[in-house]
Order: sequence, then structure tokens, then C-alpha cells
Amino acid sequence: MTSSNGRGMALHTKMLIGFAIGAIAGLSINLLSSYAVANELWLVTGGNGQAIPAFQPWVEGLIVNLTEPVGQLFLRLLFMLVVPLVFSALILGVVEIGDPRALGRLGGKTLIWVFGTTCIAVLIGLAMTHLLQPGAGIDRALLEAALSDSSAAGVVSGDHKPVGVIEMLLNMVPRNPVAAAANTDLIAVMCFSLLFGIAAAVVDSPGTRSFVSAVQGVYDISLKLIDWVIRLAPYAVAALLFTLTARMGLGLMVQLGWFVLTAALALGLHFFGVYGLLIALLARRSPLGVLRGAQPALLTAFSTSSSAATLPTSLKTAEENLGVPRRVARFVCTLGATVNANGTALYEGVTVLFLAQLFGVELTLVQQLMILVMCIMGGIGAASVPGGSLPVIASILVTFGIPAEGIALILGVDRFLDMCRTTVNIGGDMVASVVIGRSEAAHDHDDLEAGADGQLHVHHVHGDGEAPQRPG
Repeated sequence: MTSSNGRGMALHTKMLIGFAIGAIAGLSINLLSSYAVANELWLVTGGNGQAIPAFQPWVEGLIVNLTEPVGQLFLRLLFMLVVPLVFSALILGVVEIGDPRALGRLGGKTLIWVFGTTCIAVLIGLAMTHLLQPGAGIDRALLEAALSDSSAAGVVSGDHKPVGVIEMLLNMVPRNPVAAAANTDLIAVMCFSLLFGIAAAVVDSPGTRSFVSAVQGVYDISLKLIDWVIRLAPYAVAALLFTLTARMGLGLMVQLGWFVLTAALALGLHFFGVYGLLIALLARRSPLGVLRGAQPALLTAFSTSSSAATLPTSLKTAEENLGVPRRVARFVCTLGATVNANGTALYEGVTVLFLAQLFGVELTLVQQLMILVMCIMGGIGAASVPGGSLPVIASILVTFGIPAEGIALILGVDRFLDMCRTTVNIGGDMVASVVIGRSEAAHDHDDLEAGADGQLHVHHVHGDGEAPQRPG
């Protein structure tokens, strides 16, 4: 993404610069402070009677009066957009699917695919994070001191006691959806939005159509606000990261490297392992052949980091390279660009669990099941713009008492991981179109369908993954 005049520095470049400035400045202060204490240089007596470096009060003043407020403002702006974004995105996603009774087999298969593969993706992300423990190993005493000095308590509010399974299920249905929204009870808001969207898809009336049009307006406005907020991200990243690294030191950067490795491995496992298995078992085709045929769409997704921008290439690739029937390709790929975001949901799960490990927040099995559900819904409802999943991640963090300041760490490396997860998202659309296309062909009377040009196009599945040849 570039600046508004189209000639400025790309936003992700600005974010990388902000990340570097905040990290280098914070690490320099931390290392200098450690050196001064170790060598008893430039020491003065602090308010608690301990010897501290002479510059430390000045640094604390900078953090308290500048970097923390800037970071908190950015986080508050993200929280402000959670409810309107999730509410409008989920309603529109369900409405676009339409009435399952009217859509028949194709709609039902697509729904099963979206929820099934997204659930598998989040489970892989959570399992990989548990296995590699990227957030474990940091000095807990240093971490607790950093959190006690920060304003995390102002961001994380409310009582976050573990809940049982029955209570979790009951809490999914809010007594008052307005109160749930006011309390940022995201899972209740998601449940209400899904029910509202299903009813809006079933009831076909002028009033319902007007309501859906208004919800579309709310969604468009939310996207514009997100765009404005994300443009502040470079400054927020520098401020938040300076605050964290100045207090926690080099160990924090090591943990960040483990996070990137964990997320990349989980995304790769889902892309090559799960998708490859589904292609072989359900589509009865060569996984390498299908992925090779899907290369144009995958490369576009990796370079643009946008499912929406990749949609034209996805449609062309599915029809021409993978031999998917046009009606299936158009339905699955168009809908998938909106709601089929396996990579995004996986990334949200890894991020939340990583930050929970980093900040020492113990999560029960029931709470992790709640995170699973919220990430599935968040993947479906996340906006298909850069940073669209950040409000969802921030809200999940607050729900489980995890300091939201950790988002600064994620933003610094988000560009590369965004490219990876968008590729997984589009790969899911390609595989879904192939699998669903084969299952639909089994219900047809034959494998030939008249094309728009009057010629006949072969739609039976090819085992080599190559595009079907048009008859002379």
C-alpha cells in the first residue's frame, strides 16, 4: 500500500522503519542501563532507595508522557472499530452465502468447507504454538516489572476467571446484544451477528434489502476507518516497541523471531499438508499438479497480500488452469475471497497464544476452545484489507486478559506473514473450487457443458492437474 498520492513510501516500509527505530532505541536504552548498573556508572538514588542510572528518570518520563499514550491511542482506535466491523462483516458474509435451501448442494458444500478447513487451520496453529512455545523462556521477573510499570492494566479490564463448558455455551448467546457490544464480549457479538445474518438471508423483503444495504454502508465506513487507523501504525509501532524493548531488552526480540518461525511453519503445514491431503483424497488429483496450476493466483496473492485484489486472477486460474466448472469457480472463489480465510484464522490463533505465553497468561482448555471459536468467526469476519484482522486480535487479547501492547511486536513483522497467510487463503479457494467442482460433476448427467461461445468444454477431472483442452 502506498500513500494517498500514489508516490509516497509504502505503508509496510514505514511500519518496518518504525519497528526498527523503536526496537533499536529501546534496546540501546536497555543495554546502556544494564551496563551502567553492572559497572556502577552514572548511578543516582531512585525513589525506592535503589541505585539507578542517572538517565533512567528521563527515559521513564518519556515513556509515561509520550510513547505509552501514543500506543494506547492506537489501541483504543482499534478497539473502537471491533463491534461495527465484526457485526457488519459477519452479516454480509452470511447474506452473500444466501439461503442454503435456495443454494442447494453448492451452498451447503461451501459452508462445510469454510468452517471445516478453518477449524483445522486454527487447530494446527494452536498445536504448533504449544509445541514450539515461542513465547516461553523470557525472564518472568523482568516481564512482571515491565507490565507493572506499563499501562496494560488500563487496556485490560474486567474479570477473566476461567469458565466451564456450559457457561461458555450460555455466554455465546447474549441477554442484551447492546450490552455485549459495550463490554466488547466478542464471541456474543459474533453469535448475534451470525443469527441476524441468517435471518436476513432467509427473509426477502424490501425492508430487509434496505437493512442489508445499510449494513454494507457500515462495513464500507469501517474499512475506511481501518485504513486511516493503520496509517498511524508506523508511529504506534515505534512508540509501543520502544516502551517494551526499553523495559524488557533483547530477549523480547528473540521471542519475536520464534513467533515468526512458528507462524510460518503452521501456515506451511496447512498449505502443503492439509490442502495436499484434501486434493488427493477428495478431488482424486495430483496435489503438485493442482498447486502448479494454481501458481498465477498464488503468486498474485503473495505479492498483493489482498484476497480481493487477487479475485480476478483466482477466477481465471480456477476455470482455465484447473478445469473447474464456471458456475462453481465463480461461486466458490467469489465467496471465498470474503469468508474463506484459513490463513488469517490460523494467524490469529498463533498470535493470541504466543502473546499469552509471552506475558505469562495461563489459558484453560475451555478458554482455548473459546479462542478456537473466536478465531474461526474472526477469520470469516476479518476485513480483506491490510490490518483487517487487528481489531479482532486486539479484542480477543482483551477478552482473556492478555496485554494488548504486544500487538506492536506483531505489526513489525506483519508484512511478511500477511503475504504468507494471504497465499494460504487463496490456496484454500483454489482447492475448494477443485474439490467442490469434482463433487458437483458427480451429480451432473454428463461431464460436458455448453460454453458461452457455443463450444463444448470438458469438465471432468484430470489427474495431472493440467488445464483441460478445448475441442478443436
